[in-house]
Amino acid sequence: MKIVESIWLFFQNQILAMKWLNEVIGSLLTVVGLDIQGKLGGSLQFFIFDTIKIFVLLSILIFIISYIQSYFPPERTKKILERFHGVTANILAALLGTVTPFCSCSSIPLFIGFSSAGLPVGVTFSFLISSPLVDLGSLVLLMSIFGAKVAVAYVIVGLVLAVIGGTLIEKLGMQKYVEDFITGVSRVDIDSPDLTKSERITYAKEQVQATVKKVFWYVLVGVGIGAMIHNVIPEAIIQSILGTNNPFSVIIATVVGIPMYADIFGTIPIAEALFSKGVGLGTILSFMMGVTALSLPSLIMLRKAVKPKLLVVFVAIVAVGIIIIGYGFNALQVFF
Repeated sequence: MKIVESIWLFFQNQILAMKWLNEVIGSLLTVVGLDIQGKLGGSLQFFIFDTIKIFVLLSILIFIISYIQSYFPPERTKKILERFHGVTANILAALLGTVTPFCSCSSIPLFIGFSSAGLPVGVTFSFLISSPLVDLGSLVLLMSIFGAKVAVAYVIVGLVLAVIGGTLIEKLGMQKYVEDFITGVSRVDIDSPDLTKSERITYAKEQVQATVKKVFWYVLVGVGIGAMIHNVIPEAIIQSILGTNNPFSVIIATVVGIPMYADIFGTIPIAEALFSKGVGLGTILSFMMGVTALSLPSLIMLRKAVKPKLLVVFVAIVAVGIIIIGYGFNALQVFF
């Protein structure tokens, strides 16, 4: 058992967290005369290390995910989901979201496509909630910072929120609040072509390039904010606003996150910096969920596809769910 534990710790610390790389960067900065314990040196070390780590892990993960995804293009996925009904369909749609490495805005075209194909509104919303919130990439990156327990728990509660959210929207009879131009589209069944192994690899490479290009600036901004929080902003200020002693910290983090727009990968370095300052785990995860699932740009895009009443219901359900999850994680943080 100790051998297995040692192997796992090595994998988590040196492969996922890349602590060896952080030490190398720190040594190089010291050689050139920078004090890595100071604000400038420490911020630079954080920025360089997190940028390299995120893009390396992101590229590897997106390649693997995209290769798997090549077996399930939209047309085939629609046919699979159409075979199931009720909560089972919501669960499958939420699980589908975990293998689609999209931000909230990128998920909306697929949401529209599924709605046009005649899938129930609850099923499409389970996908829409899950896709930006939970994916295999976020699982690995969260694992590299917070450990396996937190990463797995985050994925599970994200999936539960997606299933419950979609189910509630279905039970409330929100289908009629999807815009007519979407539900009125004539359905066309298109058989997905079979791809060769070489074509799947090419597709995966293209997805890596497209994803990295799309999230590049968001990651850099996120790492920059994380470096500032980690080394410049005093811990007392952050604790007073987002610390566990503030009973409204989870609500503040959720509300602050909504106007922002970033891929979940862009929020990881901010989460890491907040965690190092002693901010509660639930508060951090609420911020991440608010940014990724309820970003203002994605809500503006979604308004084009659904009527105001459905949009309000969607935001309310997801926001309340995020806040409950945040307070739950803060209360149970001792177990993580």
